[in-house]
Amino acid sequence: MSLSTHVLDAAAGRPAAGVPVRLERRDSTIVFEGKTDADGRISGWNPEAGVYRLVFEVDGEFYPEVVVTFRITDDTAHYHVPLLLSPFAYSTYRGS
Repeated sequence: MSLSTHVLDAAAGRPAAGVPVRLERRDSTIVFEGKTDADGRISGWNPEAGVYRLVFEVDGEFYPEVVVTFRITDDTAHYHVPLLLSPFAYSTYRGS
């Protein structure tokens, strides 16, 4: 099982590099931490099945952080959680 994320800055029209991201269990235990690379990506995290939160420290004008809660059910699958940011909105989905 693997997990990756990709943060895109819609207002700037480019990847969001250097964004601190942490993966937490439902009980707030930190499982992994890192920062997005120059392409706005983090990959290679390998959590087990369960409910998790990705916490993106975006330090935006309106949203200081974005929290995405999701469930991992298949220990053999790849999970990709992209985040698209703009000053007053964000969106996410399960990617591939």
